[in-house]
Amino acid sequence: MFRRKKKEEEISTPPSAEAAVTSEAPPAAEVPSGPASASEVAVSEQAIVAAEPAGDASVADAAAPVAASSARRGNRVQKVGIVSSDKMQKTVVVRVDRLVLHRRYRRYVRRTTKFKAHDDLGSGVGDRVRIVETRPLSAQKRWRVVEILQKAAK
Repeated sequence: MFRRKKKEEEISTPPSAEAAVTSEAPPAAEVPSGPASASEVAVSEQAIVAAEPAGDASVADAAAPVAASSARRGNRVQKVGIVSSDKMQKTVVVRVDRLVLHRRYRRYVRRTTKFKAHDDLGSGVGDRVRIVETRPLSAQKRWRVVEILQKAAK
């Protein structure tokens, strides 16, 4: 019923109003298309170079590649869990626990998820580790161990 009413309102608009909307488009000459000549591009590049401080050029050059790669990569999800299996070569199974509010009983229920993570650090069963998401390394491995937070008690 609501949609039908909306269609009726659209039909009831006068055709002169539609013509006015289409005639208000800006002419093509007013739309900026960027710099017109190579000299304007050179002037804008010189302004950018002049804005940089001259004394810190080596520091800015050293920090630029790091900032560019981190901006490209974005924020990666990190999780903290406990290693439950280390029987594979360079792969560990990490159990991550989380608390979820039960919809009916309004109590927190513990849910566990297992992730397979690439491990170059040599963590063992019971270690508390931080894992970070990465590109697919195998059919099931999409995580990497970044650091061992706490070693297991022997």
